[in-house]
Amino acid sequence: MNCTIYKTTCNPAGCCSWGIFLMMSALLFPQFAAAQENLFGNRIRAQLTAFQQTTLSAEIAANISKLPLHEGESFKKDDLLVEFDCALLNAQLNKAEATAEVARQGLKVSKRLETLNSISTLEVDQATARVKETEAEREAMKVNVSKCSLAAPYSGRIAKLHVDAYQYVTPGKPLMDILDTSRLEVRLIVPSVWLTWLRPGGRFAIQIEELGKNYTARVIRLGARIDPVSQSLSITGEIEGIHGELLPGMSGWATFSKAKK
Repeated sequence: MNCTIYKTTCNPAGCCSWGIFLMMSALLFPQFAAAQENLFGNRIRAQLTAFQQTTLSAEIAANISKLPLHEGESFKKDDLLVEFDCALLNAQLNKAEATAEVARQGLKVSKRLETLNSISTLEVDQATARVKETEAEREAMKVNVSKCSLAAPYSGRIAKLHVDAYQYVTPGKPLMDILDTSRLEVRLIVPSVWLTWLRPGGRFAIQIEELGKNYTARVIRLGARIDPVSQSLSITGEIEGIHGELLPGMSGWATFSKAKK
């Protein structure tokens, strides 16, 4: 009885065992699956990822007073993402500014008395040091108050919210995951032998399974290290043009045309 493996007909005692080995290796070892594609054509699994993505965390302990956006919504760079209730911090800043002003006035008086030989040099130096101390405390409070609102570091979309409005958070608490969807990268793992012809700038076609559409992409950089076990290399590509329907996490098949030497 014959069997067909990868469009090749063979008998059970012959190449079928080899074909089954290849299929099992593809299931158990994804990197090996990428490398073995070279045996049956330059077709590789690919996944879309965001060019920039990060998790924003709280830097102060406070209640969230405003959370204007929901998961999936878009925002522009410098848009307000989170605002905290900073009544206490603002009061502490006002106190620090008043203390600094008192110290500055005290230094002025000390310098006048010094001209009249009514105060020692040590007392003037202490007044000067007091001014520096109070101004440092004021600057520290200004930094804390500046963290009462969180602006978008770049344009993008909210992938996940970890908090709700009016929730109390502490420093280090994750607030939201954001990602830049204006530019998507294509991540692939290819056989290392492709380095004989694959170069940055090389173009390839990619079919996105979720949409059933084909796109043109180009290689923008090669990985820095070859996996010695699977003899594979990670590469990064970029889809050409602007396509609003594409989202990070989509996947499909990338097809390369081997360059002629």
